Amino acid sequence: MKIAVVDYGSGNLASASRALALAAERAGLDATVDVTADPDAVAAADRIVLPGQGAFADCAAGLDAVAGMRQAIETATAGGTPFLGICVGMQLMAERGLEHAVNAPFGTPGFGWIKGDITEMPALGLRLPQMGWNGLDFASGVHPLLQGLEPGDHVYFVHSYALTQGVPHETIATTDYGGPVPAIVVAGNRAGTQFHVEKSQDVGLRILSNFLRWSP
Repeated sequence: MKIAVVDYGSGNLASASRALALAAERAGLDATVDVTADPDAVAAADRIVLPGQGAFADCAAGLDAVAGMRQAIETATAGGTPFLGICVGMQLMAERGLEHAVNAPFGTPGFGWIKGDITEMPALGLRLPQMGWNGLDFASGVHPLLQGLEPGDHVYFVHSYALTQGVPHETIATTDYGGPVPAIVVAGNRAGTQFHVEKSQDVGLRILSNFLRWSP
């Protein structure tokens, strides 16, 4: 199995690649993890992982700056290659990001794979960013990515923006931070975690192992 971790100048690439290698080992898979800015390598991969840190608009610009990368991801995933977006990588799956709405009132376009916008969390009375461990809320058996997990299992979040105006069936897990916040989204063979799955210890490794075994 060839796993491509997309290098576009954003994201915790070293931690993501190490976590994927360990997840593959735990899953008993013969896998290679390639951190790459080569669209051809991404197009040929068996799994595509898109990490992301920082602002939606900056990550979108960084992705667009790698010639051919967005198209390689679009084409490969349209052909069925499983995709995992992490943190802002998950947010880029949405229709648009609005964190720079004052300067760009129509927002920054995302891939548009899932419905909704990325907007600042209301989190009334709570500090932003949401930073630290928080529990997942999901229905047991709802999706193969959650196999072996229990509702309430904790994962590590760092974010001030989140998906809003999405459709319920595309959100398979939420967390609570002043109200429900989408934590894992799925649309066909494309999935994303708002939390840093690579920093979420055993729970994160279980999700990554499930992703590597996933046959959508």
